[in-house]
Amino acid sequence: MRKMLLSAAFIAAALPTMAQQVKYAVSGTYADNGKKVYLIDKLTDQTIDSMVVSNGKFAFTGTAAKDAFMAVMAEKKNWMTVFFNDGTPVAININDSTLKGSPLNERLTKYDVEIDRPTIALRAKIEKMSENEIKEHAEELMAEINKIQDDKLASANKIFQDERNTLIPLAFSGLYFIDNGVAAYDKLVKEQPVFASHPYLKKSRDEVAKMMQPQDSEKTAFIGQQFTDLEMAAPDGTMHKISELVGEGRWVLVDFWASWCGPCRAEMPNVLEAYNKYHSKGFEVIGVSFDQKKEAWVKAIDQLKMPWLQISDLKGWQCAAAPVYKVDAIPDNILIDPKGKIIARALRGKFLQSQLQDIFGE
Repeated sequence: MRKMLLSAAFIAAALPTMAQQVKYAVSGTYADNGKKVYLIDKLTDQTIDSMVVSNGKFAFTGTAAKDAFMAVMAEKKNWMTVFFNDGTPVAININDSTLKGSPLNERLTKYDVEIDRPTIALRAKIEKMSENEIKEHAEELMAEINKIQDDKLASANKIFQDERNTLIPLAFSGLYFIDNGVAAYDKLVKEQPVFASHPYLKKSRDEVAKMMQPQDSEKTAFIGQQFTDLEMAAPDGTMHKISELVGEGRWVLVDFWASWCGPCRAEMPNVLEAYNKYHSKGFEVIGVSFDQKKEAWVKAIDQLKMPWLQISDLKGWQCAAAPVYKVDAIPDNILIDPKGKIIARALRGKFLQSQLQDIFGE
């Protein structure tokens, strides 16, 4: 009897840790008969079910974990409608990306559509442009892309504030971690908002961490190694080396960029913010430009108000830094510690801020 009671107690204690299963009923409409529609588990990115659209309709039924983050995606449709398995049937119109279901899922869809509307509009605009028109308006298009991305990040941050007591922030957690750094995950777990214990939050954190670090083994191989010196000319013609800045108490970010690189220019305010905050504590920056035209290089330095040392051999992609550090895309950077060891690479956005906060303690 005692063994039976202990077994019952053990089972009872284990039950709360098991995911509660909830029935789902997902139906919808799609104009493209004969095309496949997929039901996806967003946590695993695995297809749960699929079917061919018939008479403009599709439907899925089954069970999944309560509050599982799920999605419906149609063949040859550049859109995914996401929702939470909260027990309320979901009806999705793939033609206009709308959803009918619980108030939570309907609100989630509205956020999702609103955030992606500018991207869809820009994509449609570019598709109507010729190759020459795209080249001619490249700078304007890049500025528009950067503005859209900034707005997306701002929207994600607002959703994390406004929907703190719901699961909705999970759907935008990738954007949130891109803007706030993966270290924000620990803070969220400590503060325990409603969505903090959902497994998708950690998945999002891990994906962003992986995305923001170089995957090329030739590039990551530099981390942990001593830096290799480079010598190039500053805008005034004087020659300078990276080694001039490396030394006791100084952490040096070698920033690979170019005046013609839109993402480089978009990232520069973040580097400037870091420089202004930590320079007095020992943070140095040296810009290594992949420009070819001196006038454009000097003009960009002035426009972007970069106060740190800038050097270049004005050879574009033939820059001496390219083979030394395997630079085949910019922006890129390496962070060198006071002993000359490379400790990180490709630090962008809040990842740079987070890394420096760990170093300087604030």
